[in-house]
Amino acid sequence: MPSSFLHIRHRSRTSPSPVARGISKTSNAKTSSSLLPSYDEKEQAPRSCWNKFNNVMSFLKAQGIRGIVKKNDWPRFTEEEPEVYEREELDRLLAACDDEERLWFEVFLMTGMREQEVMYTYWSDVNFTASTVRVSHKPDRGWAPKAYKEREIPIPAKLVTALKGCKAKADARCNLVFPTSGCNPKLDFLDCLKTCAKRAKLDPENFWLHKFRATFATWSLWTGVDLRTVQQWLGHSDMESTMRYLKPSRSQQVREKVNEIFA
Repeated sequence: MPSSFLHIRHRSRTSPSPVARGISKTSNAKTSSSLLPSYDEKEQAPRSCWNKFNNVMSFLKAQGIRGIVKKNDWPRFTEEEPEVYEREELDRLLAACDDEERLWFEVFLMTGMREQEVMYTYWSDVNFTASTVRVSHKPDRGWAPKAYKEREIPIPAKLVTALKGCKAKADARCNLVFPTSGCNPKLDFLDCLKTCAKRAKLDPENFWLHKFRATFATWSLWTGVDLRTVQQWLGHSDMESTMRYLKPSRSQQVREKVNEIFA
């Protein structure tokens, strides 16, 4: 159950008044703020604070409660441009990996999946015939995709081949694609990524897992995949989230066009 909902439910159940148990339609901003989570205490990123504040306000709006928070009272955040990997640095990184490590990071890069989605991928999610991987609910492990949205992502032939090789060596008793001992999800992908970056004589500070997801989205859009399709692959709830990855191309063709303009 999403944590924002749990917090709202707790506040509403423990508040004494009858409308949303603590917020009436005549409540002021001070009253409403007492029911909102203290996100600064949890040291959450500004964007996360805004997202969760928006969830609370949407909940109140659905109850017919409006106008209790002014526009300037909302949390603020700076919309940072997503960073993507350059092909040259990815080539250096992957060249420094062994076969197992290379497969980990190729899955992140070629599927755009979030870290926990990769952690909880089962072999049953991989369709070798259709060349797809599915992000699905795992009730047996108490895990669900973000916003409880399942989806299917096409994967390239080279990744299908690599996964087939991995499955041939895998323990048939474990359903996870990337398990640790005891058939538990692998939790140290980030540490492994930074170790490989150091081995490749690259700055590990420039390597993190979500950057693979941003690269997947940006490269897909650069090659002409439409926004709606990329939105579906990424599991975004709205088009705006996907459009963040529609970065200007830095290809050689673009550089040549710029040179033509100012020749």
